[in-house]
Order: sequence, then structure tokens, then C-alpha cells
Amino acid sequence: MKKIFILCMAISFLSSCDLDREPFDSYTKDKIEQDKEASIEVLLNGCYAQLKGWSDVMHRVGEYPGDNIMIRGTSTDSFYSFISYQHIPDNGRLSVFWNNSYKIISQSSDLMKMIAEGESPAMDQQLGEAYYLRGMIYFYLCRTYGRPYSQSPETNLGVPIVNGLPADLNNLNLPDRSTVKDTYAQAISDLKKAEALMTVERKAAYATKEAAQAMLSRVYLYMSGTYETPNQEYATLSIEYANKVIASGRYHLLSRDSFMKFNTYAPDSDEQTETIFAVKQVASEFSGYDHYYGIGGMYANIQGQGWGEMYASAKYLDLLRKAGLKKDARWAFIDPQYTTDDAGNKTEAFRFVYDVYNTGGTQTGYNYIQQPIKRNPDNSFYITIGTTNYNLTVVNAAENQYSIVYEGKTYTGEKDYMMLLNRVYPMYYITKCSLQNNDSHLHSPTISRLAEMYLNMAEAYVKKGDYNSALTNLNIIRERSIVGGGYTSLNSTNAVQRVDEERQLELAFEAHRGYDVYRNGQTMTRHYPGPHLPMTDWPATSLRVVQYIPQSEINAYPGTLTQNP
Repeated sequence: MKKIFILCMAISFLSSCDLDREPFDSYTKDKIEQDKEASIEVLLNGCYAQLKGWSDVMHRVGEYPGDNIMIRGTSTDSFYSFISYQHIPDNGRLSVFWNNSYKIISQSSDLMKMIAEGESPAMDQQLGEAYYLRGMIYFYLCRTYGRPYSQSPETNLGVPIVNGLPADLNNLNLPDRSTVKDTYAQAISDLKKAEALMTVERKAAYATKEAAQAMLSRVYLYMSGTYETPNQEYATLSIEYANKVIASGRYHLLSRDSFMKFNTYAPDSDEQTETIFAVKQVASEFSGYDHYYGIGGMYANIQGQGWGEMYASAKYLDLLRKAGLKKDARWAFIDPQYTTDDAGNKTEAFRFVYDVYNTGGTQTGYNYIQQPIKRNPDNSFYITIGTTNYNLTVVNAAENQYSIVYEGKTYTGEKDYMMLLNRVYPMYYITKCSLQNNDSHLHSPTISRLAEMYLNMAEAYVKKGDYNSALTNLNIIRERSIVGGGYTSLNSTNAVQRVDEERQLELAFEAHRGYDVYRNGQTMTRHYPGPHLPMTDWPATSLRVVQYIPQSEINAYPGTLTQNP
């Protein structure tokens, strides 16, 4: 697997550098010494460039196994194994993720050997950025291929710790995977070093002291155990690092109105005050192919671009509805596709999810039914399914909730409008990963933002039994999205559900959900329409909550590389 040590040669030129655009391998030791700071910046930007391909897979492997999305049908694309949990030993997307990760680890490690600490604040900043990138990557690798920290981290395997180019390339014998505990320790060591070195205030497209602190807050939260068996030491550290980010004063939560346009702001724009670090994409490097095959292209068709084959799940939509009729600001990232007549008018409809059974009477899944609303002589509503009329009973008229008795069971559904269907599924487009600078599916994947810090503290305080502090932090995020929607109390009976739901609502489509479920020892349930094995639940103990290392990488590895079972 020598390719993981090559210095990013796959990318020949940098578009974000003020120097002449020369291949990275042309930067010899002598050339670097001529203008060390500028040369190091070129090589460091090479690491950032690798994040672009890395972040695409990072999003899919983090978001698709969760319960925020559904797909219209099965797919031959290797990302479908993330959705179906039917893992394959040679997943091309995971090969990209693995290789890009180790390219970043390798190049950042070699940069560390080129820079002596203390030469100048600018050089220390560059060195700190290299440490941040390496620490972040080890953490992301471990959460993908290593089991949750709450499950025997001393014995479960993380990933190989290989920091830099070995002296003898002809006799490579690389170490096997380190334990989860040791991989986390490596990530923490790097991130703490990054925190200590970085002093320059940079925009969110680059690493900063606060980016390192934000990542440390998350790492310690992942280490803080489950709600049932918390590790209060790590919960305290998660709070400590989140507070450091907040106390820096560098970031501010967007207003409610601005947050509803969060996806349209570039991460380093003046309007974007909340993003701490993101993988910046720019329009000049984002081709037509990217608008279809990138992250956002699967979630929507916008400005005539994108496949629009994955939609918000019924489970996530129901979570949004809990606040009341479109009161939650996070509806801004959901775009229902309604049918209209020639005059642009929509048709009133009733839509509900019903249980699907096979001929033997065993439930096999769920599906949607939507039909135009009709009125009885007394002005009550009914719909027609096949040739049978079904009356609707008011559940909550103000919230457009009605019930129907269908095939012997009562279901609650929504009075809305007729929607476009893809196959049999209403098309609830997701736009959170699209429309940066109003450009179709241009998107800069968020790594850390301020809202997560408050949610980290809310969860960590629950694990410490401090419900008042948890409530304060939880409501900061909740009240931003739901005017007057803050909770009045939090206690041992409701805290876990409320914190988890708010985290799911706020961080949806940012590659958190699956990891959040499993690190807390919970079970992933996806009881909603779609081809994703909806009757199969995935407990945190399942073998399928971690990914296979691509077999091609195991075959090429110079040494033993143990596969996940």
C-alpha cells in the first residue's frame, strides 16, 4: 500500500495558491528552503485539496446509514451498501476515503518534519494546521472502521497509525491496526498540539485553534460513554472544549432568518458567522458532473441539475412536525415537490404512511398513500382509494392532522397538497447540501459549526446529571429554530429523547446521525417507506455498524492489515 505515502501527486496544481502552480513533487528540500513559509503553504494546501474527494465519501458513509434520508429504490452504486447495511468487501467509495485519508496523514506528517516549532507565529500556524488535519483524519477513520468507544476500546481495532514516510521504502513492513483507544489517543494528541500551535485567525476554509477545540469537544463526547453508563471525565472535557470555542467570541449563531439560508453561504463569506471549519468548494472547480454525482445531486434536482433520488425520511419529517405546522426553521432545508395545473394551482390532498404486509400476513415494510381531498355534504373530508371512499377524522385541524381507518387500522396523516412521486415516493427534496452562492449543488461540507458546541454541552451535561445546564444549552439551539419552542424543564425521564431529537434535527445531512446513535449504545430504527430493509433494526452491537476496510487495500498493504468481521 505504498500509495498511501505518496505526497498528493494525483493533484498537480493548486488553484488557491499565490505561488507559481508547480507540481508538489517539484518542491525539493532546496526549493523549500528558498521560501520556506510559501512552499509549506503550497504543500499544506495539498492536504486541504485532498479533503474535497474525502469529504464526499465522509458525508455518504456518515449520513446514509442513518434515519434522516430514504432512497427511491435500490442502486448499483457502492454507496447503497451504506444504506442497506449489506457491506461489500471492495467498495470503491471507501477506497477513495481510505486513500485520501492516508495521503493527508502522510503529507501532514512529512510537513511536521520540515517545520521546526517556534520559527515564527506564521510557521507555527502552518504546523498546527498540519496537526489538526492529521488528528481529525485519524478520528474520522476510527469512527468509520472502529467500533464505538463505549465498546471495549482497549481491545477493539481502530486503524493503523503510520505517521509519515518511512526511511526504507524498499523493505516496508507497516504495523497492523492499533486499538480504538490508541487511535483516539493519537487524534487527541495531534489536536491538542494543533490547539497549542495555532494563533492566527483564519477563515473557516482553514484550520484554526478553535477548529481544533471544536473537534476535541466532539472526540471527548464520543468517548463519554452511553447515557446509561457515562464517563463523566470525558463529558467534562467535551464541555470544556466547547466552552473554549464559544468563549473565543469568534463565532456567532446565525439569526433564525439567516440560518434558514445557511446552505447558501460559502463557509468563509462575511454572512457565515457560525461555521468553524468546512471543506470549501468553489464554482470554478465544481463541474457539471459534480452537480449530478456530488452530495446534493442525489438529494434534489435544482436549476435542472441533479438526480434527486434521495429524500427526507418520513421519520425526519415527523420530527420536524412535532414543533407545529412549519414552525421549525429547519423546514427551510426541505423542499416538497408539489404538482400544479397549467395555472400553477396546487391540489389539496391527504397523505399518510401505512403498513405493508405479504400474502402470509407478515409485515414487510411501509408505503405512502396520497389522494386528492373531497368533501362530503357536511363539508367534512374524504378520499377515494381504488373504488372505496374513506372519511377523514379531525385529529388537530390547526396542524392539518387527520386520521383514516384503512384496512382495519387507524393511521394519522397530513392534509397537504398532491406531490410529485418518484416511483411511489413523495419527493421531499433536501437542499441543505446545495445552493451555495445560489449555484445548483455547490456545497462546502461542514466539519464543525457553533451549534454543535451547544448540543455537545447539552448531551454532556445530561451525562453528568446536570439537567439545568443541559436545558440552557439545548434551548439556545431549539429557540433559534422554533420561536417560543424552548423546553421549560429537563429531567431524567425526558432528557435523552429531547437532546437526541434536537441533535438529529439540527445536524441532519451533516454526517452525524449514525455515529450519534451507535456511540450512545442505541439501535437504529428506520420504520418508514423505502427499500432500506425497514423491518430490520441495527443495534449498536451489530457487526454492520462499522465498515469493511476495502479488500484491495488489505491486499496491497505491506504487512498485516486485519479486516473487520
